[in-house]
Amino acid sequence: MISLSGKSALVTGGGSGVGLGAARALQQAGCTVTICGRSEEKLRAVAGDSLRVVACDISQRDQVEALFAEIGSPEIIVNAAGINIANRRVEVLSPDDFEKVIAINCTGFFNILHAALPAMRERKDGLIFNISSVAGKRAYPLAGAAYAASKFGATGLASAAGAEEQENGIRITSICPGEIDTPILDERPVKVSDEQKARMVHPEDIAALIVTIAQLPAHVVVPELIIKPLSQEYL
Repeated sequence: MISLSGKSALVTGGGSGVGLGAARALQQAGCTVTICGRSEEKLRAVAGDSLRVVACDISQRDQVEALFAEIGSPEIIVNAAGINIANRRVEVLSPDDFEKVIAINCTGFFNILHAALPAMRERKDGLIFNISSVAGKRAYPLAGAAYAASKFGATGLASAAGAEEQENGIRITSICPGEIDTPILDERPVKVSDEQKARMVHPEDIAALIVTIAQLPAHVVVPELIIKPLSQEYL
């Protein structure tokens, strides 16, 4: 396994959930980690002394460009920023909500790729994780139409970019979790019980996968990985 000591990493959506879990795991593995998100106050509340904080709304391309101008070119990127909405059925889905979900979950990922890839191409090395969803593989009604569309788009974008950039030594992995215990559950139309949450995938489960994949040698890639609760169907 390759040592991650001294490597630089950027984690979007780093203020909570999978992003925060991944940031802490990468830091513990030896990386210098920057976390970004829309709320600097929220980021600083969880960063402690070990994580660098930069406020950035990844749906805004100018903010992403400013982020990379400030932090340089990270060797590892975890794109964990994501949202969902309560009114998610097509019959009640508003155009504004649809566009908001697509802007962060899909276009935001493109903005990160657009900013990150030139330097990775130049050095012939880079590792990017796209935290997608099983909703980006199967259009489950529970996830909602906008979320499914955004995750299908992000998964397709990761797959296409990974195929194009492999000749440049750039590896892109989509991790597609099933039900996962993160703050995005607060947007569910029906409240999720603590008993349900206990049976779900947890952020530290995803973080462990990220570190393990990051430690693999540069001549191999994991294009896609699905992880779900034992009790959840995948049909």
